[in-house]
Amino acid sequence: MRVLGVDVGSRRVGLAISDPSRTLARPLTTISVDSEDDAVTQLADTIAELAAEPDGLTAIVVGLPASLDGSPNDATRRVNRFVEALRSRSAIPIVTEDERLSSREAESRLAMRERDWRKRKARLDAAAAAVVLQDYLDRSR
Repeated sequence: MRVLGVDVGSRRVGLAISDPSRTLARPLTTISVDSEDDAVTQLADTIAELAAEPDGLTAIVVGLPASLDGSPNDATRRVNRFVEALRSRSAIPIVTEDERLSSREAESRLAMRERDWRKRKARLDAAAAAVVLQDYLDRSR
């Protein structure tokens, strides 16, 4: 079964998915955010669709932002609220994973293949979700 990776931003939510063996993560899509409740609803619908597919979903990994020293910040509290709202709408287990510097790593990886920053920006959130998910998969082995 697969694992879904989620990178929660204030404007977009990036999604990534693992392969069924839970070895590799790849970017999936990005959800535009009008409001936190709207984002939770859209994500819950996407989770239901993915869970209904033959490979299903076994877990959801949400990137948890923090300051570089590891202390919580405003984004940490916002993502924790998002996770709690999502837990009320999905029976699939949700875990959090440290996402410090994941967007920077994703940007660096995308820059190697794509020179146009506008194209990179459109794919950045899903790529960041893939970085967070891959870290989780690697640590879980």
